[in-house]
Amino acid sequence: MSVVVAGLNHKTMSVSDLESMTVSPARLPKALHDLAGSDHLCEIVVVSTCLRTEIYAEASRFHGAMSDIRNFLSSWSGVPPEGFSDHLYSYFDEAAVAHLFKVAAGLDSAVLGEGEILRQVGEAWEVARAESVAGPVLSILFRYAVEAGKRVRSETAIARGTTSLSHAAVALAAERSGSLAGKTTLLIGTGEMGEAMALALAGAPGRGELLVANRTRGRAADLAGRFGGRPVEWRSLRSALAEADVVLASTGSQQILLEASDLEAVMASRPGRGLLIVDLAVPRDVDPAAGRVSGVTLLDMDDLTSFADRAMDGRRRELPHAQAIIAEEVERYLGTAAQRDVAPLVAALFERGEAVRAAELARFAKRLAGLDPTQVRAVEALTRGIVAKLLHDPTVTVKAGAGTVAGDRLAQAMRQLFGL
Repeated sequence: MSVVVAGLNHKTMSVSDLESMTVSPARLPKALHDLAGSDHLCEIVVVSTCLRTEIYAEASRFHGAMSDIRNFLSSWSGVPPEGFSDHLYSYFDEAAVAHLFKVAAGLDSAVLGEGEILRQVGEAWEVARAESVAGPVLSILFRYAVEAGKRVRSETAIARGTTSLSHAAVALAAERSGSLAGKTTLLIGTGEMGEAMALALAGAPGRGELLVANRTRGRAADLAGRFGGRPVEWRSLRSALAEADVVLASTGSQQILLEASDLEAVMASRPGRGLLIVDLAVPRDVDPAAGRVSGVTLLDMDDLTSFADRAMDGRRRELPHAQAIIAEEVERYLGTAAQRDVAPLVAALFERGEAVRAAELARFAKRLAGLDPTQVRAVEALTRGIVAKLLHDPTVTVKAGAGTVAGDRLAQAMRQLFGL
């Protein structure tokens, strides 16, 4: 069995193409069970965010596992395998472990040191456990990954400054509009990203009025109330667009919410006033053609990642330290995993020793029949002690070599010598 990962992210394909591969939280259980029904995939965890979809699995065969994952992604997205295979990356065993640890630490994110991904990795693991598709192998792996991510953040300055997509979106909006001071911002969507952007807006100097729109009015009212904004009825969205100077969109909708024609009508009602829209949703909330509407500036995830990249120099200096921590944590995990692999062999060896001991005592039962209870206990203790002493050095040696080539040879020799 091997640990494998295959995935697609913002580095290997465009955000627009990545949209079809996204697994929303609502559909994550279905995706997990679809994958768990594959021939070569055992335990499963799916990490899917706005900028990546990755499938981690314990696999019986690497090439079979890759075929199962490609077939799943094709069925899920409606894109034939040849349409994305060249963009699909894959790793197994130690390389897969190292990749996950880098992801959890924010070293593989569009915003270096991003903090949101650590939570997302942890939540992906929890959902897989709740759906009973992540067992002991992936649970140990993801527990160590979360610990590695936390250690990188606590021991380096890689998370200093703007390290979340939500904060970067607000910073980008402020840069492109000159300032958010005195401007009306319309926030569409009240999920985790929307709430994080509301928090970032709260700290923007001189921020003007905040409008919050959501299909569920109660959620819009709650978020608006916590951040000093005004809730907007969903049916009044066009009126709110007419008021806004800046729009930040981040819903979980699977369909376009704002068509280009909608924005043409809005802009016709406000001549001379431009509108800046930052669409963070994957799939998109805003029709890409809206960027061609007169007066509308439409920014998406590609613009956001380019903006974030310009602000990374300080955090890049922390990369060597962060990478050294990741290397240490990978070694720590591999040591634990190797010990775990050896444990069944050691247990089988002691079971074999106990079986031989019990059989020999049974063979001599008639000769021992005259012993009193104290003597019987003494014989039991003596024979158990002999077995334990004989097996002590072999088990210590094979445990010490776990995870090495020499250790694998020792383990194989132990299986052959003792018939395990």
